[in-house]
Amino acid sequence: MMNYAPEPPLQPVPTTPAIHADDLTVARGPRTVLHHLRFTVPRGQITGLLGPSGCGKSTLMRAILGTQAKVTGTLNVLGHPSGHPTLRSRIGYVTQAPSVYNDLTVRQNLEYFAAILDPGRAAAERRHEHVTRAMADVDLTSHADALAGNLSGGQRGRVSLAVALLGTPELLVLDEPTVGLDPVLRRDLWNLFHDLAATRGATLLVSSHVMDEAERCHRLLLMREGEILAGGTSRPEDGGDTPDALRTRTGTDTVEAAFLHLVDEAAAAHRTQEPTR
Repeated sequence: MMNYAPEPPLQPVPTTPAIHADDLTVARGPRTVLHHLRFTVPRGQITGLLGPSGCGKSTLMRAILGTQAKVTGTLNVLGHPSGHPTLRSRIGYVTQAPSVYNDLTVRQNLEYFAAILDPGRAAAERRHEHVTRAMADVDLTSHADALAGNLSGGQRGRVSLAVALLGTPELLVLDEPTVGLDPVLRRDLWNLFHDLAATRGATLLVSSHVMDEAERCHRLLLMREGEILAGGTSRPEDGGDTPDALRTRTGTDTVEAAFLHLVDEAAAAHRTQEPTR
């Protein structure tokens, strides 16, 4: 099995969690979307947020970013309540759909967003360095002068990722960044994610509904129907919320099998709690 042990980052990593949630609940009208979630995300590692489409992953990510309405409970991000103004330059976010301007080149897109993040003439040289580095990170230097609208879907997705990497964010929130990509590009992006964690001390929260991607993560949060089925806490006695620990705890060979085991377990527990008629 492919399992990634966290490597010591080259930069010092704070000991406090990157994300801490307690009794986190999100409602949309009469419907509760997230149900009393409690979890932590450690710094300097890749945490996979795994679950089927519609289980609440994107809603949870918006809550972490501070853009989701009707959030109750505790949700601290990098030591501040989610949505705190000081977090804007410390978090990079990639949506499911590429967020780029089709009538601008790759470089122009990055320069535009870099100017928003770091305005002023005095910052021009610093912005140029960030743009150059971000293009290199996602292997788009050779496409710097290509219009975003003329790029493939995978390349446009990489432009969005490059935008998120501007300014060296401490936390990257990536909403299904590898969906629809070919195997080679998926491999290259995951290598980049591990490099960001190992060499820059970045924390990555990566969502996916593809269970084999769990094997590429240091730790896991498994979701279904707005609830956390597994993960979210560090338990030294059983190896923490790693793919290996999850497989061992459920007596299964794959994370997908472990997930299905937990789904069946949760369903059985729910049936026993239902009042008899």
